[in-house]
Amino acid sequence: MTHTPPTPPPGGAPRLRLADRQQVEFRACCWNDLLPDDHQARIVWQYVKEMDLSPLLGEIKAVRNNAGHPATDPRILASLWLYAMLRAIGSARELDRRCGPSGEIPFQWICGGVTVNYHTLADFRVAHGEFLDQFLTNSVAVLLQEELVTLDRSAQDGMKVRASAGAASFRRKPTLEEHLEQARQQIQALKEELQNDSAACTARQKAARERAAREREERLQKAIEQQAELEAQKKSDEDKQNARASTTDPEARVMKMADGGFRPAYNVQLATDTETQIITGVDVTNSGGDQGKLAPMVEQHQERYDETPDEMLVDGGYTKKEDIVAVSPPNGSTTVYAPVQVSKTSKRDAHEPRPDDKPAVAEWRKRMATAEAKEIYKERAATAECVNAIARNRGLQQFRVRGRPKVKAVILWYVIAHNLMRTVALRAKAAEAG
Repeated sequence: MTHTPPTPPPGGAPRLRLADRQQVEFRACCWNDLLPDDHQARIVWQYVKEMDLSPLLGEIKAVRNNAGHPATDPRILASLWLYAMLRAIGSARELDRRCGPSGEIPFQWICGGVTVNYHTLADFRVAHGEFLDQFLTNSVAVLLQEELVTLDRSAQDGMKVRASAGAASFRRKPTLEEHLEQARQQIQALKEELQNDSAACTARQKAARERAAREREERLQKAIEQQAELEAQKKSDEDKQNARASTTDPEARVMKMADGGFRPAYNVQLATDTETQIITGVDVTNSGGDQGKLAPMVEQHQERYDETPDEMLVDGGYTKKEDIVAVSPPNGSTTVYAPVQVSKTSKRDAHEPRPDDKPAVAEWRKRMATAEAKEIYKERAATAECVNAIARNRGLQQFRVRGRPKVKAVILWYVIAHNLMRTVALRAKAAEAG
């Protein structure tokens, strides 16, 4: 089949201005012209500008009239990580790429011409856990003073998050001790090599090799310590001998995940105000179960805000009688709403108090039989599980850091980013109403 070429117009082929998207251009522009006024990156930056970062500024050694390269503004680094949390970015390298020349405008706008690298970003994310924890306390306290949040009713739930360790990294004590001895021999051999031939590598390569060997030794030493703790928790001699710890992340534990599989993970505990979905308490444990986590969370609220939630909504995994007694009147001031476990060996009504029940436990059993308590308990799933789902959607699937202190720092970034957006919504709602 032949095609007839198009007939040119009577006046000849038209001359057109064609798009050339390979052309390199230099354009003068202002960063503030590149984002709309209500962009999420601007909201994050404004929020961080109001934060008291004096503890972080006090750690900077480069000061006026002294030598030293200027440090990156902590407001930039904090804004980048908060915005990264909202964009489901958990990798320092990926965040570095987004800030680069081929990255994205919002990240570049936050940087405002300041260059960053993945190493600086990664270090900043985990270096200020205590500051982030205190900021969570202060920010929620402000909302309590503004009466935007109350501690009338809170919901607590646990979330298993995959650790940065493989299942094959778990070893028994003899293997751990053998690997530790090999690591020490490697460090000694490395020192002798560098002493005998100081020109064998650059100063940076030397420092990197020494750091890698030292960190491996520290991880193995930590693994042996963790293995000893696990061994002490076992009852039979066979279980003690089979106790294993990870050589990659010694504080991680193999847990049963939501899909029924078993993988190394951490158990993230969050307490959330049911009315506003503001997260008021956070903890990270390496225990696979939730039992025994209720009382510490209530105590955490007392330490943070000098008051405890009036009501705590938890699922059946938290119903440890000692915890209920500890937080309920007269020992505490919190009313517990949790389902009563049905006995598998008895036809007795689970809501009927038992002879050995203490008054707080007996009251809990009777309370959970009422229609009012069942209606209140429905708020738990709508609050705690919703917050957990939001965190999952923001990329909280697996930690990229190792060790419980660093893991908690990462969780605090997620929590503060979540509360940031909820705070903006609450204040906007209050402004409309008032």
